[in-house]
Amino acid sequence: MTTAAQTFGTALIGQTEKALNAILDRQLAGTGITEPQWVTLTLTVAGGGTVDRAELIHRVGGATRFSQASVTERIAELTAAGLLRDGEDGRVQVTDEGRRRWTQVRAAIGPITQGLWGDLPAEDLAAAGRVLGTVLGRADAVLAAP
Repeated sequence: MTTAAQTFGTALIGQTEKALNAILDRQLAGTGITEPQWVTLTLTVAGGGTVDRAELIHRVGGATRFSQASVTERIAELTAAGLLRDGEDGRVQVTDEGRRRWTQVRAAIGPITQGLWGDLPAEDLAAAGRVLGTVLGRADAVLAAP
């Protein structure tokens, strides 16, 4: 466990992201859901449970940098697993089983994230959010450049 203050930079961001993904992977173990599928399922649930397919592909791609083809594959996998319903009307809907599994994982993750940063001062969290938001915005601009 790292407790000493580290210099802000790519190493710290990367280590944090890897640690958070490892925590998520533990919670997903045994659910039949991969991390890329989890993002797709989560953004469907967050979209109200029924989302226009093209909009879902756009949202997941924007959040993850996955290609449209990759997001389409995740939707197909989740549909085959019975967690999403990919309708003929161009909309994707979370099934009851999909919502059940999503809720189960979210319930497990909630106390973990609360333990990770729930006791940090609001002003520290706001500063971290501003810094990471700025870095993300700049990274998006770099990715958008030819």
